[in-house]
Amino acid sequence: MTQTAQMTQTTQAFESTFESPFQSIVNEFRHETATTRRVLDRIPADRLTWRPHPKSMSVGVLAMHVATIPGNIANLLQPDEFELNPENFAPPAPKNLAEIHSAMDQSADSAEKFLNGLDEKTAYATWRLMSNGREILAQPRIGVVRAIMLNHWYHHRGQLSVYLRMLNAPVPSIYGPSADENPFA
Repeated sequence: MTQTAQMTQTTQAFESTFESPFQSIVNEFRHETATTRRVLDRIPADRLTWRPHPKSMSVGVLAMHVATIPGNIANLLQPDEFELNPENFAPPAPKNLAEIHSAMDQSADSAEKFLNGLDEKTAYATWRLMSNGREILAQPRIGVVRAIMLNHWYHHRGQLSVYLRMLNAPVPSIYGPSADENPFA
């Protein structure tokens, strides 16, 4: 996508955010999906196992986590509560970039269907995260969309952009110019 097309898409997304609170989130999700795809596109195929520190995720595992956050959270939010099993939260190590891109496609489709299907009653209903029958979190489903599906996603995408810099890979423009790409130039 060209920088001009990206700016046009951003403008259109923000112009249409005044339609409804739900459409605003869908538009934001679409815009951020495009941005996330650009970050994933910059991952060097031969560096998927690289990690900046022994306690850190590898590039491939982090990229797979970034790719699957929206769809996974959409799936977790469909019932009124979810029983947490920490063993199920270890993102797999991808074999190649195609696996990451395929996961991103599936995740984005699943999340967008979920977001488009939200009605006001479901969005504002309390969703619960449980662990061994104990309530860990209880908040309106739409709040979890904002905090976990979106903000958590952006956090890890930012982490991945730092990995790109450490690998000397070009970092795309995310919200403005990077040292490698200037949408305003």
